[in-house]
Amino acid sequence: MLERKLSGRAPVPPFPPGAVDTQMHMYLPGFPALAGGPGLPAGALPDAAQYRQVMAWLGIDRVIITQGNAHQRDNGNLLAGLAEMGDCARGVAVIDANTPDAQLQRLADAGVVGARIMDLPGGAVGLDALEAVDARAASMGWMLAVQFDGSRILDHLPRLLALRSRWVLDHHGKFFGGIRPDGPEVDAVKALLDTGRAFFKFAGCYESSTQGAPLFKDIAAVARVISAYAPERIVWGTNWPHNLAKTTADYPDDAALADTILGWLPDEAARARALVDNPQALFALPVFEAAPAADTLAGARI
Repeated sequence: MLERKLSGRAPVPPFPPGAVDTQMHMYLPGFPALAGGPGLPAGALPDAAQYRQVMAWLGIDRVIITQGNAHQRDNGNLLAGLAEMGDCARGVAVIDANTPDAQLQRLADAGVVGARIMDLPGGAVGLDALEAVDARAASMGWMLAVQFDGSRILDHLPRLLALRSRWVLDHHGKFFGGIRPDGPEVDAVKALLDTGRAFFKFAGCYESSTQGAPLFKDIAAVARVISAYAPERIVWGTNWPHNLAKTTADYPDDAALADTILGWLPDEAARARALVDNPQALFALPVFEAAPAADTLAGARI
């Protein structure tokens, strides 16, 4: 049995106005898991009502909903989630070379601003489609979210350097094989950031850490080097609803996790950039304007 933690003490220091959660998934009723991907998360469906509680708890004003692997290439659940959340939300969908132009426009009209490459088991579209998806995303002015086993980043470096779209290397790079902060893989990340198109996402550190909670020292060592090198290229996400957690005891405290991860940034200015300015640049979001006090989170302006 799993019960998600949806409230508690706030992050320290508080999030700045306009903070963006750039990595989460939402699962609404009526959208079953599809063949080829993982099942739905454990426990009650992590829907918009639950996530709004997380937003209020942490001080999140804006959110990027990423298409979950459970729904493969059917973006219906994502579109329903965007409609449910309103203008505070934007989406990252799954597309490929054969997605019709009219469908791309429908996705954009619904709030989609990016496309996902997930080259790990259960992913719907992998690196074999990287260039094709990049071309489609660039034609729409979208970004790419790219996830693969970062231990092989040197093999993929020429292709990543050639990407036309703005893009983010997901989940701390997912260096499953383990890397040194001064190793060639980190040099490759720096070279990608130097292009001005690449970003690096702080999210889901527990998915690739070999040292584990609460400090994730191996991930922290690399994150500190990369964020000190390019604080203007770091974004942050909760990775809610933490799909790897199967029991209440395994479920992380999102405020404590945010404090830990954001503590790897070099200073408070870098923290504010990772929460507000950098995601605005990556996802082409408008500059944040605080909503009137009477507005709900779902109606806040992105």
